[in-house]
Amino acid sequence: MTHARYSWTDKLCLGIDQAVRALADNVKTTSRPYPADTLPKSELAILDPTQQKQAAALMRINHAGEICAQALYHGQGLASRNYHVQEKMREAAIEEGDHLAWCKRRLDDLGSHTSYLNPLWYSGSFMIGALAGLLGDRWSLGFVAETECQVVNHLQNHLQALPAEDKQSHLVLQQMQQDEAQHRDSAIQSGAQELPGWVKKLMTLTSKIMVKCAYWI
Repeated sequence: MTHARYSWTDKLCLGIDQAVRALADNVKTTSRPYPADTLPKSELAILDPTQQKQAAALMRINHAGEICAQALYHGQGLASRNYHVQEKMREAAIEEGDHLAWCKRRLDDLGSHTSYLNPLWYSGSFMIGALAGLLGDRWSLGFVAETECQVVNHLQNHLQALPAEDKQSHLVLQQMQQDEAQHRDSAIQSGAQELPGWVKKLMTLTSKIMVKCAYWI
């Protein structure tokens, strides 16, 4: 079976299209149901202003994180020379598209906005993803595995920080956490190379900066 070969011009156009779609919350998704739709109306609580502000800030961080995820997968997919890795990144981006849509819907329900710095998060993450892709497939998968590992821990912290009454956001983040764990395990099973400790620390520091900024902006 032959696979399509794209010129750098084709890849540039594809990259621009992916970026525009991600920043416009118009990426491809698997069309899975919104997790909170399973919640009976009797369990939908009305949050007070303080709870609503806290929930919105946390969901804005998660939305920004999903913007970063789109960019990372797009960058890795375009830079990789291995068709199967390209396909894996494409599929992961589509699955992450569900998360992006869910976070946006929850933010809309909370009457809040996405991070105004999303173009910055996307561009920075895209360059990191492209660099990981150029380093080779095992390193690229290792980057995916470590990213998802950190995201799983990050989501656990958010589940604890969310107001207990906000069951909708809890259901969304719980499903996201399960999906991210599967992405982590899939990358490891595909031959991910474990990253050096200093790289992991740098990723953690970068994530903390994004979290602090996206909480407010």
